[in-house]
Amino acid sequence: MLYALFVIGPAGNGKTTLCSTLIEYLQNSKRSVHLVNLDPAADYFEHIEPSIDIKDLVTVDEVMQECNYGPNGGLLYCYELLFDNVDWLQEQIGGYSEDFLIVDCPGQIELYTHVPYMKQVIDLFQNKFNYRVCGAYCMESSFVVDPSKYFSGVLCAMSAMIQLEIPYINVMTKMDLMPKDSPMVDRFLDVDTSLLLETANRASHDKYRSLNETIVRLIDDYSMVKFVPLDRTDEESIERLMLEIDNALQVWDDEEPKEGKEFDQGEDYDNDD
Repeated sequence: MLYALFVIGPAGNGKTTLCSTLIEYLQNSKRSVHLVNLDPAADYFEHIEPSIDIKDLVTVDEVMQECNYGPNGGLLYCYELLFDNVDWLQEQIGGYSEDFLIVDCPGQIELYTHVPYMKQVIDLFQNKFNYRVCGAYCMESSFVVDPSKYFSGVLCAMSAMIQLEIPYINVMTKMDLMPKDSPMVDRFLDVDTSLLLETANRASHDKYRSLNETIVRLIDDYSMVKFVPLDRTDEESIERLMLEIDNALQVWDDEEPKEGKEFDQGEDYDNDD
């Protein structure tokens, strides 16, 4: 079985750092892994260069210069060109068909919530390239200090989940930047929605109470208020996230899901079924 993780979410929320953190962890665990860059505007990768890069086909800068488009229009044009060159992408991926792929995606949220391009890419991986996929949606930990930002982040995550229709993990990134004793952290990782509503009502005008209640009810109905924390400086935190990803991808098909402390990160195993 072939596996691919799509790392998604708004710009600046730690997607590329998450990719490099997981790749370093997997390499240390003796697993074959490669980075796929699907952001034609990306200009920096931390510690590792992508093995497959959409910029070898087209870049946003090229499109902006040649077609006089803005950044968003240029990005959409790049994806239209990618869909016209599916054979190129398939050939690139074919060279790494026995490896775990981590796909770094663009930060324009409309690709996950408003237009179907990212879903079409995922459909290619699933139905044409025969990959089992899951998504990791990144939201940075600073969102937990402001209920309105938290509402916004969760609703964007929910919208992406509904649009993409794949196994899905929400990741609270940049936990290493949060105070270790902050009471806000645990409260918003797996939150009691009644507590969330109380906090939101205290922070907003009375006229927004009905809106707050509706949003909290929506969040509760979709069971989206659960995040896996990622502290890139803490190996146990990275290990826990990777176990969540493996379980979402059903890597442990013939085994019971393992708890983090029972997993031997030095154990070699084969990704193929």
